[in-house]
Amino acid sequence: MTHPRSGFAAPPPAGAASGPAEPVPLRPIVGSPMPFERPLQIRFAHCDPAGIVFFPQYLVMINNLVEDWVSDALGVPYAALLGRRRTGMPTVSLQCEFSAISRMGDDVMLGLRVERVGTKSITLQIGCRCGDEQRMTIRQVLVFTDLDTHRAIDIPPDLRSAIERFASKA
Repeated sequence: MTHPRSGFAAPPPAGAASGPAEPVPLRPIVGSPMPFERPLQIRFAHCDPAGIVFFPQYLVMINNLVEDWVSDALGVPYAALLGRRRTGMPTVSLQCEFSAISRMGDDVMLGLRVERVGTKSITLQIGCRCGDEQRMTIRQVLVFTDLDTHRAIDIPPDLRSAIERFASKA
């Protein structure tokens, strides 16, 4: 059986004898704005020789989006979080679905919503759309760490409050 959008072989059905666990489907973002969004024009530097976004560039774009979200929506300057506070937010899990190509000159909208708030980590759903066309969707798990020890820590109370306020508005 093939995947309906990509044409590649679909993963084995749930309960199959072996192989990775079936990923949880990502919630569509088309038609419903994300609680935090930023417009972006696709530039030459984002594209590969085929003239489309080289998929790792999406990861750079979403990292920039998360930095903006922390600074602008949560009210904690990202540079101070990493610098003065020595608190990191590395990615520990990433699930990506690419559903359509983006080309140089496209005006896209990047957005995120909070899916889950844990004790030491958060799960975000991040998407990219161009008008009504979804281009990619990502589920990202970020864990909070002490940058001096590189060990997981509880989400700092001020960040937890800001994240929970943000999530409740969505």
